[in-house]
Amino acid sequence: MTNEGVEGTERFLSPGSGRGLRAVRHFSVGELVFACPAYSYVLTVNERAAHCEYCFTRREDLSKCGKCKQAYYCDVDCQRGDWPMHKLECVAMCAYGENWCPSETVRLVARILMKQKVTTERTPSERLLLLTEFESHLDKMDSEKDEMNQADIAALHHFYARHISDLPDQQALIELFAQVNCNGFTIEDEELSHLGSAVFPDVALMNHSCSPNVIVTYKGTVAEVRAVLEINPGDEIFNSYIDLLYPTEDRRERLLDSYFFTCQCTECTFKSKDKAKMEIRKLSSLPKQEEVRTMVLYAKNVIEEFRRAKHYKNILYLSLLEICELSLEKMGAIFADTNVYMLHMMYQAMGVCLYMQDWDGAMSYGEKIIQPYSVHYPAYSLNVASMYLKLGRLYLGLEKKKQGVKALKKAVAIMEVAHGKDHNYVAEVKREIEEQK
Repeated sequence: MTNEGVEGTERFLSPGSGRGLRAVRHFSVGELVFACPAYSYVLTVNERAAHCEYCFTRREDLSKCGKCKQAYYCDVDCQRGDWPMHKLECVAMCAYGENWCPSETVRLVARILMKQKVTTERTPSERLLLLTEFESHLDKMDSEKDEMNQADIAALHHFYARHISDLPDQQALIELFAQVNCNGFTIEDEELSHLGSAVFPDVALMNHSCSPNVIVTYKGTVAEVRAVLEINPGDEIFNSYIDLLYPTEDRRERLLDSYFFTCQCTECTFKSKDKAKMEIRKLSSLPKQEEVRTMVLYAKNVIEEFRRAKHYKNILYLSLLEICELSLEKMGAIFADTNVYMLHMMYQAMGVCLYMQDWDGAMSYGEKIIQPYSVHYPAYSLNVASMYLKLGRLYLGLEKKKQGVKALKKAVAIMEVAHGKDHNYVAEVKREIEEQK
């Protein structure tokens, strides 16, 4: 396949950022800029039986693989389509049984290696950027990231060496894992639940901005890039690599740690939203700057503590809820409820309540979150849409019909721009609204 490019855009050298993508025509808000099929992808283990392994369709009547009994498919066509990749895991899962436990990154890299063995030409995922052109940033990796890479390489050898002939040498694998970690994407559903991991080379060409003019959503295993601001000919097309809820310092730390650059976008330069994001509770006397700094440090530590606690095997969800409640009480002495660190822990508490089927508790947290989210996030944010969705579905489940329909309509208004009016997620939510009439 020749390098045909993506109509309406072009690859160019972006000042200060290296390669980038820019528009050569006008794109309106909600317009599809381009779509990119995944070069390689993998469904997360937790979504098996709920989604087709091949096309990621969500349905209840899936059929399981007759050999491993782990992978599920829409029909024979999907099973046949996935077999060139699934056979890697099918044999290994049968051989290892319950001891089969490679990480999602290892599974994705194994599929990339298999794809590279049978692919000699540029793929439809690489009209602008080849996977082999991905930046690895090996020279910037610290010892912790290097150790993680080495552990993944060891797992690749352990679980796949017998099933992939002629694995690349150690240095080539180190570079490939680094490239995937820096350029991979998480595929999510309409509520931002994790469905799987993938590489989309053309999508990876876009540079980052904390004020992005496009958003990436997924239709099965195809990434769709849509305009969320007016884009004019000559404008660079910017995606966001990270969650944009947090203040400038936090975003820059995350970008430097994960993507190895210091963001110089308009939002990071002028910090126009930082004051609102770091709102202090209105008290008779303002807290001292040192007290605020101490509380920020506490907030960052408790966020990390909660993240680690979620991965403990025998952790009780009541214990996780207690971490949330205690931290909210402590932070609330200084931070307003609209402060992003408060919102972060409220969101975690809401998730725990949903898992525990405490619908009233989840609704209570959601109601506190939604308005500040609408202020802190950019227009047409998937985070805001997913919160309206969760709230709307909670309201309907609790027989609060009017509030439920209102929340779902607000979700649809965002989703029609971000996902496109013809997306099956939009159709599903519209059906939910219609059923209430």
